[in-house]
Amino acid sequence: MYRLSEKQAQDIVDKMMLDIPYNINIMNEQGVIIGSGSTHRIGTIHPGAVEALATGQRIEVWQDGRLEQKGTNEPIVIDGQYIGVIGITGEPDEVRPFCNLVRTTVSLLIEQRSRLESLAHEASRKKAFLDTLLEYRGSSYPQKLRREASVYQLDLLLQTAVLYIHGLQLNEHTGRLLLLFPSFRIHEQQGSFVVMIQNQEELLPIMQRFLQDQPEAFIAAGRLDSSIANSYLQARDTMQILLALRPPSRTACYDDVQFLVRFSQAPLSPLSNAAARLEDTADLLDTLRSFIFHNGSIHDTALDLNIHRNTLQYRLKRIHTLTGKDPRHLLELIELTHGLLSIHF
Repeated sequence: MYRLSEKQAQDIVDKMMLDIPYNINIMNEQGVIIGSGSTHRIGTIHPGAVEALATGQRIEVWQDGRLEQKGTNEPIVIDGQYIGVIGITGEPDEVRPFCNLVRTTVSLLIEQRSRLESLAHEASRKKAFLDTLLEYRGSSYPQKLRREASVYQLDLLLQTAVLYIHGLQLNEHTGRLLLLFPSFRIHEQQGSFVVMIQNQEELLPIMQRFLQDQPEAFIAAGRLDSSIANSYLQARDTMQILLALRPPSRTACYDDVQFLVRFSQAPLSPLSNAAARLEDTADLLDTLRSFIFHNGSIHDTALDLNIHRNTLQYRLKRIHTLTGKDPRHLLELIELTHGLLSIHF
């Protein structure tokens, strides 16, 4: 139902009266004044408005009376529903054009607010549905949840793989791509979405399509599973690996990093995390990540980072000094890798 609030009515009156040299009244669907340049009249019944609502016609008052003044009263009608009445005090012939202008303005504002409220309601409903879906641990989905899923073109009787996309910058092309699949914004993180894929053969091509349009995004995929919650957890954990290690490839599937996920979650040592001491040194973190992915090769790491070998050696020594672990020693590099992963889990 469309409705005009008292605050909105008074705001409209105050703004319109800056340009219109007449008193403006806005009445609700019962003919009660809810916004007025004569604030002492707020809360009183306007007889002209009551008549306008009863007849559906413009009511013009040509003589001042005890309860009303000369002016024009125009009903506000949206989708066949009477929302209220606009009244402007003055000679009807003079104020009639202004009355039409204010009525149109009020109608547009009410429709705009209604659309915004509808969008907010839909976003809230969609978030609640996603939360329920990702928390559901049953062996089969109830009928009610299946019906709600069908609204988003999601068939809960089919196995589903979840794509977790981080760092998405919405544009027209990406927006159209998201509309092709059941997709949901992850509200806790800026620019993060989950996309539901129900055809295994489409998984990798779709990941590449998103990456082509969003080269700075990270995309992680869970397995095709009868439980969307399970696939989501796999995709989320895979994303943590991508964000922790920042490998050359910005996409990964859970099966590719399953060992690293389990490795990162293993309580290997009661000691404090040595790699955490690098969190405030972005250049050393990038150096460690590159050194890991280039298998400890000085040549390849220096080439990847576009720095001199001596600069790389200096950075590796700095990592050793700050963490107490030398990345040039295999076992200590493994410990640093585990620490790096643990920062994100």
